[in-house]
Amino acid sequence: MAQARISRRTLAAFAAACAAMAALPTAVHAQSDYPNKPIRLIIPFAAGGSVDMVGRIIGEMLTRQLQATVIVENIPGAAGVVGAQRVVSSKPDGYTLMAGSSNEMAGTKFVNAAQKYDPSADLTPIGLAAIAPNIWVAGSHMKVKNVEEFVALAKASPGKYSYGSPGIGSTPHFSGELIKKIAGVDVAHIPYKGSAAMVSDLAGGTLDFGVISQSLAAPFIKDGRMTALGVTTAQRIPSMKDIPALGESPSLKGYALNGWFAFAGPKGLPPEIVSKLQGALKAGLKDPAFRERLDAAGAPAAKGDEDLAQIIRTDMGKYAELVKFAKITD
Repeated sequence: MAQARISRRTLAAFAAACAAMAALPTAVHAQSDYPNKPIRLIIPFAAGGSVDMVGRIIGEMLTRQLQATVIVENIPGAAGVVGAQRVVSSKPDGYTLMAGSSNEMAGTKFVNAAQKYDPSADLTPIGLAAIAPNIWVAGSHMKVKNVEEFVALAKASPGKYSYGSPGIGSTPHFSGELIKKIAGVDVAHIPYKGSAAMVSDLAGGTLDFGVISQSLAAPFIKDGRMTALGVTTAQRIPSMKDIPALGESPSLKGYALNGWFAFAGPKGLPPEIVSKLQGALKAGLKDPAFRERLDAAGAPAAKGDEDLAQIIRTDMGKYAELVKFAKITD
């Protein structure tokens, strides 16, 4: 009887091994044949915003590079967290991906209690697509022309002035808090539900300062309703070379904290699929037409050799420090 039991176990193990070996070529073929069905590209923000604009440009690029159908789907909510969570929870087969931003891929982890995923552990970073420069602006009623004048004004009257951002835990919010930390000024933060109302208040004179995207700021700077004090990137941006980087000013020496747009999938994407997606992105970034479209959307194209995983970890460290400094809560 003992020998019979052993034989049955051995037979069962052998059968399982044969089944696994039979399935292996199919799985390998599915990966090498990727993509062989439509790809769902989730944009975790509503239509019409900067993430949506860049995400759709990425979707069109992937369609060309992969010769595949890419279906863009907007899933907004909780500053990008709802859509990102959908990606995190999806099957890691390369058919559910995300065109997202630094908000839900780095910043919101520290201020949104509803976020259950860890961007550094629960996403597969594919690549950086573009930079999202923000601009520190003053309403024209403030009569300040540069960072040093702003710092002098703020230090002379602590707590008197305010700045706006598109919401608590957004990259512009963190950018503003870093300005306060480095310059040593006390300026009240006014969180808005998006950028539209904030821009209206800045242009109308009811908000003193703000951190807004390049694309939103440009027309107001041009017509004089806002004054650009500096860009949040480490260097000046090519499309607005006359605007200094904030870090050029003595009071904000070394300043750099910009947003970005990136391409990611759920944890556990097979290496072969990751490699193919990275290849498509790198090829797209070499295409002048793709780069021009990103630039026109106010999102200078990435170089193509950046380490997105390291960028996520580095920015999460910066945001964690700023949350403590500013005592930020949702």
